Amino acid sequence: MAEPLTYHVVDVFTDRPFAGNPLAVVLGADDVPTAGLQALAREFHLSETAFPLPPSAAERAAGADYRVRIFTPEVELPFAGHPSVGTAWLLAHLGRLPAGQVRQACGAGVVTLEVAAGGGPVELTGAAPTCGHPVDPAPLLAAVGLEPADLAGPRPRVAGTGIGFAHLAVRPGSLARCAPDPGLLRAFSHPAGAATGVYVVEWPAAGHPVRARMFAGDVGVPEDPATGSAALGLAVWAVAEGLVAADGESAFTVVQGVELGRPSTLRCRVDAVGGAAVRARVAGGVVPVAQGRIAVPPAPAG
Repeated sequence: MAEPLTYHVVDVFTDRPFAGNPLAVVLGADDVPTAGLQALAREFHLSETAFPLPPSAAERAAGADYRVRIFTPEVELPFAGHPSVGTAWLLAHLGRLPAGQVRQACGAGVVTLEVAAGGGPVELTGAAPTCGHPVDPAPLLAAVGLEPADLAGPRPRVAGTGIGFAHLAVRPGSLARCAPDPGLLRAFSHPAGAATGVYVVEWPAAGHPVRARMFAGDVGVPEDPATGSAALGLAVWAVAEGLVAADGESAFTVVQGVELGRPSTLRCRVDAVGGAAVRARVAGGVVPVAQGRIAVPPAPAG
């Protein structure tokens, strides 16, 4: 039998354990096939499990320091925020990468992270921003169990920086009433473009944090306590909807995971030119909570 693999569990987008979004990072899985990686993610049964690997020759030529593959319990994702932040932090914590700027290859290309020295926060710069036209809110509201009266003024759009989310702004108090429909979420597909989930937000008055919940039953994550990739998309959406400056840099904070008992803090920055986002970043803390060894899944029979 193959030697067991080493894993670490870290909580991401928090400054204390047992808050934020837990992430399993499995080391040394270079020779494990995709089916085995998916089996390991099912075993951990967290919203995501990350597998840092050596970059390919082409990825190294593009400046990548390492490659990461990211799995939910059901599917592989091309890109995700808290696995990127947590993996970069852990590799630096273990001395496998220096603090400072690191480059990660993933399904969305090569992205940049800034790892603060001494175990400080990590800031992730997303891939190229994308933002669709305004979309019909009705299927989004139905998928999260809300009514038309819950809809706030900013128009919903599919936006992201490597992976798309449908961003839905609701009135104060509506967030707590979300009652997601697993069937509608699992089947969710919007004609404006593929969306990994629905990011429901209460956009606040100036100076207060955004409150958010994220539902993505279509990838096996009923609700996520902190979604860095959705927060990146939210920054892109906020520029398109005129909620932040049309030119220059804007910053805001997102609080997510409260309803799950895992409060998370995501600090966002977005650069805009002429009313369109050109770069989005999200930052947060990481806390180690567990480590151990896990068996390598056997190869499928036949």
